[in-house]
Amino acid sequence: MKIITVTLNPALDKNAKVDGLVPGSKLRCHSIQYQPGGGGINVSRMLQRLGLDSHCVFPSGGDTGAHLTILLEDEGVTSNSILIKDWTRENLAVVDTKTNLQYRFGMPGNVLNEEELVSIKKELSQNLEKGDFLVLSGSLAKNLPPNYYQQLIEEFSTREPKVVIDTSGMYLKKALEQPVYLIKPNQRELAQLAGKEFLSNIEQEEFAKELVEKGKAKYVVVSLGAKGAFLACTEGVFYQTTPSVPVKSTIGAGDSMVAGLIYGIQKEYTPKEILRMGVACGVATTMSEGTQLATSKNINKALELMII
Repeated sequence: MKIITVTLNPALDKNAKVDGLVPGSKLRCHSIQYQPGGGGINVSRMLQRLGLDSHCVFPSGGDTGAHLTILLEDEGVTSNSILIKDWTRENLAVVDTKTNLQYRFGMPGNVLNEEELVSIKKELSQNLEKGDFLVLSGSLAKNLPPNYYQQLIEEFSTREPKVVIDTSGMYLKKALEQPVYLIKPNQRELAQLAGKEFLSNIEQEEFAKELVEKGKAKYVVVSLGAKGAFLACTEGVFYQTTPSVPVKSTIGAGDSMVAGLIYGIQKEYTPKEILRMGVACGVATTMSEGTQLATSKNINKALELMII
């Protein structure tokens, strides 16, 4: 059973530090690092750290796209970049060393033309087999319609993939018009899915169970931020709190959580164990700077703290 991740709006993430943010002054950045970025790409990167292979599909354009592809190769991630005309975007995260506050600057995504979209679908068609995991994660390229994820799910429905979708807003709402395997909204995204501004704790749990009962998703995992997460499935509802750890960056934490959940499912863990592994990977990533994601050491540390 393969794991194929799709990232339609990837980014080359640049991380830097500055010794004090002062308006109007020339700020000297240092400690520059580059990392591959984007939802599905980060899922693949995390799976690699967990010892699971995946096939990472994404559009790549210009020097930034080439740099991103090389960085993935250096990490040992199996990828197939689809060459596109537009340059891959570059995002920036800056940490003020005087306050330890992080500032994140996201750039507009690329445009995908019809020929490039056909190439992406062709890549999926050649690699996706019956029962494989199909991870659709992150935002869409800016010219794509809100139902594009839904279109992909419909197109490959005969292969019965285990669709894992991690997105928000109309992208998620449209995608759930087809049954999927797993979703991972946060509290705000779950409320939007329910058509409300806010859901109480009881309402969150009831709505997640409703999505499972109606066959919208086999697993509904809801991120509760610093409080942890809960998982709803046919076996019940399970909660997992997060341990207290030093947080250096939250970039990629949600994607790491998705990878941990997939790992637990692949290893046939119980629902509680699946959730614990997902939360551990997310927490461990917050212990790393920039977009470096979790280390095995920090994953094990998070797991130990949660078991205690």
